[in-house]
Amino acid sequence: MPENTTRKRDPRLTSGPGRLIVWLYAVVTVGAISRSAVQLSTNYDEAPLAYTLSALAGLVYLVILVALVRGSEGARRLALVCCTAELVGVLTVGTWTLADPERFPDQTVWSDYGMGYIFIPLLLPVTGLLWLRRSGRESRPESSPA
Repeated sequence: MPENTTRKRDPRLTSGPGRLIVWLYAVVTVGAISRSAVQLSTNYDEAPLAYTLSALAGLVYLVILVALVRGSEGARRLALVCCTAELVGVLTVGTWTLADPERFPDQTVWSDYGMGYIFIPLLLPVTGLLWLRRSGRESRPESSPA
């Protein structure tokens, strides 16, 4: 009989606070991708860097969203890496937009640390990292001393 090769999904990632995190990632994914798609297709010449960075943010959000929904251990690790990259992106772009505002004639999702999005882009990766760390600890069996 063939071995079952389906990946085990961890329901803890999308239950309790995880459900809110998944919902928020869904909202920011749709917002960032749709906004940047319109801006890139209609106003690219006005702020190409800002609009491209917003599209990149939307893609990062999408990867995190899919990873959280999939819920396997590999997907959880991917979400950890992407949440870390997201946080680095928010901090880098947020600082860049404050230090060199002439380069950003229009806002990105991560401008001013996500101020235009009520700082959700700054708070979401921190919350996501904490949730992923907590849910990862809960899913590992305790090792007994030898």
